[in-house]
Amino acid sequence: MKIDIHTHIMPDEMPNWVKKFGYGEFIHLEQRNCKACMMKGDKVFRVVENNCFDVNLRQKEMDETGVNVQVLSTIPVLFNYWAKPKDGLETSRFLNDHIAASVIKFPQRFIGIGTVPLQDVDLAIAEMERCVNELKMPGLEIGSNINGSNLSEERFFPFYKRAEELGCSLFVHPWEMMGEAQIQKYWLPWLVGMPAETSRAICSMIFGGVFEKFPKLNVAFAHGGGSFPVTIGRIEHGFNVRPDLVAVDNNVNPRDYLGKFWIDSLVHDRKTLHYIVDVMGEDKICLGSDYPFPLGEHHPGRLIEDLFTGSAIKEKLLHVNALKWLGIS
Repeated sequence: MKIDIHTHIMPDEMPNWVKKFGYGEFIHLEQRNCKACMMKGDKVFRVVENNCFDVNLRQKEMDETGVNVQVLSTIPVLFNYWAKPKDGLETSRFLNDHIAASVIKFPQRFIGIGTVPLQDVDLAIAEMERCVNELKMPGLEIGSNINGSNLSEERFFPFYKRAEELGCSLFVHPWEMMGEAQIQKYWLPWLVGMPAETSRAICSMIFGGVFEKFPKLNVAFAHGGGSFPVTIGRIEHGFNVRPDLVAVDNNVNPRDYLGKFWIDSLVHDRKTLHYIVDVMGEDKICLGSDYPFPLGEHHPGRLIEDLFTGSAIKEKLLHVNALKWLGIS
């Protein structure tokens, strides 16, 4: 059994929100030379294959790699946190309805998690409630920062509180990486920026006391937790030697939070996977492939299967932990 918690999907047709709203660089799709182009304004942001929106092709590729269930989430560039709140709500609802429809059509293959306009916490809470209560989604995907604001900001606390009350799990994905404009060459925003951005999100939630205030909140982080697991020694050391800078909102050692949240398995390296299981705990790693994108694990779960052959740990990583994170029995 394989449950892949980190996969992305988008509709094959989207409104041209730039024309509708009259501003911004909302993504829209154009067909060019038999390829689907995600357009950001008049520039190509990314060329995507049909498996990004064709659920039948997606299931064929799942069968070929032995994936039983995918957790579907939107592509982070579609968060649209920068948009006017009411417009961000409209785009979120459109994307959530699409994911929910895919799950309804193939309930044995897909689990959906939604997106919400976190630039306005009240609207985000309202859409979260709709996702959970009406669309029957067990969770949401959120960005590693919200328009530059860390996830530790107190204005997000009502959102976390309501998520905890609803049993709504959160999947934190990097986007709008720090220093992105300065590191465009060599694909560095994706190779260096994303791991740092994920660690930023984890550290912000730890140092901001989010896990203290909302202990029943189920949070998972993408890309093997980014650079956080391999820099926990430095992070803890900084906490110990400069508490006046680090422990200003929470005086609990950051190492104490290992095992309090989940990360996915997307590290592309045997030694690193073994390390994160050792550091984070075998109960807190979930299969995540980043399907269908090039930086993902092209055969989801193969690294886990190769490293933990015949081990109970393998079953935890491939599916057991995913169900626990999502609160699905």
